[in-house]
Amino acid sequence: MTNVLVVEDDANMLEMILMVLSREGYRVWGAVNGKEALEVMESSPADLVVLDVMMPIMDGWDLCGELRILNSELPIIIITAKYETSQKVKGFGLGADDYLVKPFDPQELVVRIKAVLRRYRIAADKKVVLGSFKLDRLRGIVSVGSESWHLPLKEFELLYQLASYPGQTFLREQLIESVWGFDYEGDERTVDVHIKRLRERFAAYTHLFRIVTVRGLGYRLETESHD
Repeated sequence: MTNVLVVEDDANMLEMILMVLSREGYRVWGAVNGKEALEVMESSPADLVVLDVMMPIMDGWDLCGELRILNSELPIIIITAKYETSQKVKGFGLGADDYLVKPFDPQELVVRIKAVLRRYRIAADKKVVLGSFKLDRLRGIVSVGSESWHLPLKEFELLYQLASYPGQTFLREQLIESVWGFDYEGDERTVDVHIKRLRERFAAYTHLFRIVTVRGLGYRLETESHD
């Protein structure tokens, strides 16, 4: 059973989310601020955290940063009343996996939780399968149908990162850190150059997948099921 921690200072909202997730079969815990959430995580580690941004004592931004320090692989979904590009950029920059704006349909949260957990399982298996488009990280092979390619390492890692989380937008700095490392001394144009090469290499397969530029943010990979 998947353990989900929900961090929300609005008692009614917290109760509603916990009830919905419990009915979906998740084991759930609640916390009303970031400080309490960290205490809960010590005694009952969660598999995924849903957190509000505007909270007393320790807000969602600080909590997201602390959680990433504790566990870089922990799935995190941010919920907030603010719908601004700058807020989304900040959330993704802190390591959030998804972003949901209030008010929202509880079932949308359920769908997003399932999608994020599915992405993490795919990444853990070291393989990505999106229809006939497949990436095998252990062998370093990309295949589409009966055709296959050994890509240059950075191209493969960049494509693998995007394909592991279809539909999710990655900031350029996130891609730099995950593919080139924290100590990389080049600039973000490196990402643009490699994206251009990948687009050219797989230009004949845009009906299966494509890399989309998200203005002001970065890139995401889309498939037919994520259009």
